[in-house]
Formats: sequence, structure tokens, C-alpha cells
Amino acid sequence: MEQIRVMVVDDSVVVRKIVTDVLSADPIINVVGTAVNGRVAVAKLEQLKPDLITMDIEMPDMNGIEAVRAIRGLRNRVPIIMFSTLTERGASATLDALSAGANDYVTKPANVGSVAQSMESVRQQLIPKIKALTGRPQTASAAAPAAAAPVAVRPPVARTRAPKPPAVLVIGSSTGGPEALTKVLPLLPANLPVPVLLVQHMPPVFTRQFAQRLDRLCALDVVEAVDGTLLAPGTVHIAPGDFHLTVGTSGANRRTALNQAPPENFCRPAVDVLFRSAVAAYDGAVLGVVLTGMGSDGRIGAGLIRDAGGSVVAQDQATSVVWGMPGAVTQAGFADEVLPLGRVAEAITRLLPTPRPAAFSAAGRAAVPMGGTR
Repeated sequence: MEQIRVMVVDDSVVVRKIVTDVLSADPIINVVGTAVNGRVAVAKLEQLKPDLITMDIEMPDMNGIEAVRAIRGLRNRVPIIMFSTLTERGASATLDALSAGANDYVTKPANVGSVAQSMESVRQQLIPKIKALTGRPQTASAAAPAAAAPVAVRPPVARTRAPKPPAVLVIGSSTGGPEALTKVLPLLPANLPVPVLLVQHMPPVFTRQFAQRLDRLCALDVVEAVDGTLLAPGTVHIAPGDFHLTVGTSGANRRTALNQAPPENFCRPAVDVLFRSAVAAYDGAVLGVVLTGMGSDGRIGAGLIRDAGGSVVAQDQATSVVWGMPGAVTQAGFADEVLPLGRVAEAITRLLPTPRPAAFSAAGRAAVPMGGTR
């Protein structure tokens, strides 16, 4: 199998050494070069022709965000993974980098006791993402093409009951999700007739900042979910990092519920947990949307939604950064529609009941036309 050519960009000699040693230990990864800042990295692009770049954020002369903008300005689409810190500043900078065109991120080891532990942390986070973003298998011995070939879309399995009008919208995403969500949620109107619950695989701190950013872009109110909030139309609740988001019921009322039960699909929050709870709380009257992401989180939950009379939309392979999650749903036959990202918002509004006629959202905020910002 052809090796994955990686360039490591970081101003720290120690970090460059750790990342290079970790990646070089994998037989299908070849570190073809390093750079001490973004300017050097951009200058080396043509010479090294990497298949993927790991990029630090805080660097002298040209930082990681500026480097991402410069690389994308050259119309170069090489996948870029950012190295971030689990701080408010680190989360904000990482989201800026993703908006500039970076594909994903990993968090730097914090308070790790030894170099060996730091290397293991980097290995567990970084190598699967490198292989996913370059279309390689997750084990070195597996045979697969260098780039993911288009997969024939499986028709949805036959329904056992008539579809129900959705009473809630649930969304799951991971790798590539932050950018995808900024292209879907702002197109939904403030008078959306159902509440929205969303799982984006992100660590703590990141989800709060991401919710704030989406809230500035959307007609809908977007918040990081808080335990016990009454669910009402017009608000998007994003699962906080390290907490599963579920729907709790109390009589006729439905509320957000958070817990730290064990991870599912190696994730907390997990899409399957949210989807499963929504099916139970709304008796299957659920519209599920699965966007770009690694792994298969959401596949089981999507099957439960369809079995209970709900509907499922999945992002297509061509517009997904990684077609793991939506691909798993699609290939299981659980997707009613498989659509390019640009058509997902239209499908959501078409499949939901007629929007509420009020000109104000549940929070009293004036409605914004489709595609508008406030």
C-alpha cells in the first residue's frame, strides 16, 4: 500500500519529535518533512507534496490559522489536522481554524506524566484521523485503495409502519461537522415547528464556544444543553462535551437530560444515545439527520428511528469530509434520503410539519428569512 505522506508543523522541537516518532511507527505513514511555523510549511508544500498536514495553532511569524488560510488560498485541498489546547483560547482558535478550512483537530496532551504517555495520547487521537481523512484503512494490513472510491447507495429498507410527522429534530455529526453545521442550521427558519437536539463529537469548552458561534449565525436560538431545560420549538440544544444528551419526560413535558454514562461507540456524547432517547420520548415521531463524521455512531439509532415510524436523512459521500457515520447509516438501509450537504436544510424543512405562523421565536427573537443572519 502506498504510504501516507505527512508534514508536521510545530514550533516546539519536543512536539515535533513526539509527533514524528508516533507517526513513523505506523507502517503506512511516512513523515516527509517538518516545519517550524506556517510560513515555512507553505513554502515546503510544493516540494514535499504531503497527503496530510498536522498543524500547531500558536506559532511565531505565521500561526496555524494564517497558514490554513494561505494554503486554502492556493486552492490546495490537502487535509489539515490542527493541534489544540483544552482551553477557552484554544477552543476559539481551533474553531477559527476549522472555519478557515482545516478538516479536524486533536487536543494536545495536558498534565501527562511522561513522554510515553504523551506519545500514546497522540497515537490514539491522531492516527485514526489521518487514515480516515486520507481514505486509508484503520489497520495497516488491510487492503484498500489510496482514496475512498464512491460507494453505491443502498435503497432504504422497507418500512413496517407508516411514517409519523416529526415532533423533534435530532442531528449527529463528527469530523467535518462544525463546518457542515454552519451550512445547514443558518438555513433553518426561526419559526421551525419542533425543538432541535444535536450531538457534535467535541470535548468540553469547545461545545460551549461552538454553540455561541452558531447562535450568532442562526435564526434559531442555539445553546449548549443544560440539564432539565423544557424543550420548545425554535431552540437548538448542543450536547456539552463529555456528557450524553438525552430527552427526559415528565408527564406531557419533555426536557433535556444529561448524564455521564459510559461512552458508546467510543464517544461521549454519542449520537446513538440521543437518537434512542428521542425515539422513546416522542414515540418514534423523530426526524434524524446524520452528517459527516468518522466511525458509525448514529447507525443503530437511525435504525430505531425508522423502525418506530420516524425518518432519516444522511449526507452523501461526495460532500462529506469523512463518510463514516452517514455511510454506515446509508449502507444499513436506514436513510430515507441521501443528499449533498447543500440540500439537507431544504429536506429538513420539507419533512417537518408546517412552520408556526408566529413572527417570533420561542425566545421572542424576530424570525430571520431562510439563509439570513442576525
